[in-house]
Amino acid sequence: MKHHAPTIPQETKTTITDVVQWTQELERLHARIAPRFARPEPSQRVLAYLQAILSDIPRKNSWQIAEHAGETRPDGMQRLLARAVWDADLVRDDLHTYVLEQLGDQDAILVIDETGFPKRGTKSAGVARQYCGTTKQRENCQVGVFLSYVTTSGHTLLDRELYIPKRWFNDPQRCREAGIPETTHFHTKCEFARIMVERVFQAQIPIRWIVADTVYGSNQDLRDDFEQRRMSYVLAVRCTEPIEIQTADGRQRMTVAEAEARLLQAQDWQQLSMGSGTKGPRWFDWACLPMLHGCEEDGQHWLLIRRSLTDLTDKSYYFVFGPKGTSLSQMVEAIGARWHIEEDFETGKSLGLDQYEVRTWTAWYRHVTLVLLALAFLTGICARDPATQTSEQESLLLPLTRPEVCHLLGQLIWPHPHNVPLLLAWSWWRWCHRSRASYYHTQRRLQAG
Repeated sequence: MKHHAPTIPQETKTTITDVVQWTQELERLHARIAPRFARPEPSQRVLAYLQAILSDIPRKNSWQIAEHAGETRPDGMQRLLARAVWDADLVRDDLHTYVLEQLGDQDAILVIDETGFPKRGTKSAGVARQYCGTTKQRENCQVGVFLSYVTTSGHTLLDRELYIPKRWFNDPQRCREAGIPETTHFHTKCEFARIMVERVFQAQIPIRWIVADTVYGSNQDLRDDFEQRRMSYVLAVRCTEPIEIQTADGRQRMTVAEAEARLLQAQDWQQLSMGSGTKGPRWFDWACLPMLHGCEEDGQHWLLIRRSLTDLTDKSYYFVFGPKGTSLSQMVEAIGARWHIEEDFETGKSLGLDQYEVRTWTAWYRHVTLVLLALAFLTGICARDPATQTSEQESLLLPLTRPEVCHLLGQLIWPHPHNVPLLLAWSWWRWCHRSRASYYHTQRRLQAG
């Protein structure tokens, strides 16, 4: 019996009219944030900045962004990030409103995670030898804590904070040189997560679950804060995390690993997929146990365990807080959304999230906020695409992707300029810059010797 593939409707094809409408959407988004700038020049320059990071230029640093914008030197773009008068936090608030309009969903999942930005020097705000999630090892880097907003229509980064290690605050001169405001104080990554979730709460952005890895899940204060706000969560915890369980012998305190080993039987495990990855459904064995809260079993706290199908010793543990009657499949579906933030980091870095060449605290927040705005713009475009709104059973056509939108915009609307005067001007600028850098480097070595 032959199986006939579903027909791909021609009306879903992207047209040049669609691409032009995308540019108009970016102009509307720019008009929304324009009042955040004290003067019209930086306001106009930020539109060129957004167009450049959405283009196909190989690196999204101030030099290449300025060249793409048709400027003959990087000073203007560097001034936009470092000294122009505008508030990146107000633009972040505009981002919240925009994401709510594009993706707002009562069943949305909020993901907390961090990513590292490897650095060579010691001058960039917050740089230190620390764990870098990008390379999975300790190295010299900056670390940003982020939120991702995940819905069935799409997902995008929603907020950001730059983690400044505590030892930085023991050196006020170093902080001043990096532009860290004197009013800034040390915050742990979990405190930053709480602050950002509070902003989501105040912006009345709906969420069903909060999910995160062990850095955040093993923090009791953070869990307590979510519970006080009645925010449901599925948070990863370490295998040594203590819990209280009601057993046949009464209430007992033990680690999550001990609870799993002592209380679960073979029939307690269920095989469920935690969503589709790049290689198809991600199947695992799952089980959950009710946990005591305040010495009582309230029907809202559970220990969730994930086990590999191929290596039965490979397990992960989660604390769950949710409404009474929450099913195992609902818990699994929530934690399965966590990997979407990795996609957001990957796409964000293709937009220059990690390609900035700035050192100051202010410039970091400004550049990263603009990248998040561009990422949300792309996500909104894809969310409105007909293929995104069609179920897999109705069409074989995969949804429009953010990289594809970028590619079309870069090739058709904002190609890299190639006029002779501009190329010669930049060649001269780079030549002069290298000469100056070489001279001062030589002078420093001579003085040090």
